[in-house]
Order: sequence, then structure tokens, then C-alpha cells
Amino acid sequence: MISPRVASPIASSKAPGAPVPTRPRLILASASPRRLDLLARLGLAPDAIDPADIDETPLKAELPTDHARRLAAAKAAATAARHPGCVVLAADTVVAAGRRILPKAEDADAVAACLALLSGRRHRVLTALSVVDAGGVARHRLSTTIVAFAPLSAAAIAAYVEGGEGVGKAGGYAIQGAAEAFVRRIDGSHSGVVGLPLFETRGLLIAAGLLEG
Repeated sequence: MISPRVASPIASSKAPGAPVPTRPRLILASASPRRLDLLARLGLAPDAIDPADIDETPLKAELPTDHARRLAAAKAAATAARHPGCVVLAADTVVAAGRRILPKAEDADAVAACLALLSGRRHRVLTALSVVDAGGVARHRLSTTIVAFAPLSAAAIAAYVEGGEGVGKAGGYAIQGAAEAFVRRIDGSHSGVVGLPLFETRGLLIAAGLLEG
């Protein structure tokens, strides 16, 4: 497990000598090192990392946006139940081709299948966020990014699969790696495609009292 780093308390606007308020503990409900790195760009590090263990199987006829929102909210609620009085941040990223939810590629064959489907077309990357504040209030946001891939030859797909970075990734690719060379155009949040949209995350953490606006 990644050893969490402790962030500094929020600066106080009170008069000198007044007690400095301490911020609530921040719990990241994800083991993703990419989300941990992105969170650090906001000047925050979680006090603990406690991923939620939930069933991520899509419901019958569930739309990609509904799926992402449902899973993020479920992850946040499950982890918040174990950490009362803390702020919990959860996220879920879904790659969608039309109404189809692409899987989190578990092996090389799945990576190749995803890339073949995405080759030469646009797709959506949806990252849903849920933050439960110290008082138990849940807030939610959704980042939607359109990514357009160039046409990919069989050789290009095979080379990417050989590199191994697509395994375990939603849609079978990591935009922060070699797959960025496949991207012809992106409309939306690059950090959202990586897994934690910073604009939306900042807004939710301001509302939760962890960041100043």
C-alpha cells in the first residue's frame, strides 16, 4: 500500500495567537497512484488510503454516465461508513463508445479489443466524483471529456499491447503514457481522463472545507 503523506492544515484567518483550526482528515477511497499524484497537485495528501470494495458490474441497460455516478457514490459511502468525521474522496472512470461501457482491460486480449474498437473514432471518458464531508454530506460532480483517436494499424495496437501499460485501465489505455500519441484531439479535462479531474475535485474539496476558495 502507498504510504500516505500528511498535508498541512489550512491557514487561519484569525488574529495572531488564536488557535489554528485543524482540517478534517482526508481519506482517499482509491488505491490508484495516478489519483494520488493528481491530488498532490492541489497541495493535498490523504491521511489514509482506504479503497472501497464494491461490485462494479454494470446494471442491465445502465448508461455510462449513470454507471460512473453510481459507482463513485457507492465507493464514497462505503469508505465514509468506516471513517466517520472524515472527508472521503472517491472517483470512478468509465470509457464509453456510444452507449457501450468499455471494460477495465484485464489482459492483453482485452487491451487489443478496446483499441481496435476505439481506433479512428471519438469516445467519451467520464469521471464521476463523490465527496462526503466531515458532517456526512455527500456532493457529486461529473467530468466528461471527448477523446478522438487516430486510426490505429494492427502493428500499432500490437506494439502498445506488448508494452503492457493498458492492462488494468478503463478502455484499455493510459493517456498519460504511450497512448497519448494515439490522441488526435481532446475536448475536456486531461486530468479527468487520467482519473481525477482537478477542476471538479478542487470545487468539491473547497465545499468540504479542505481547501480555500
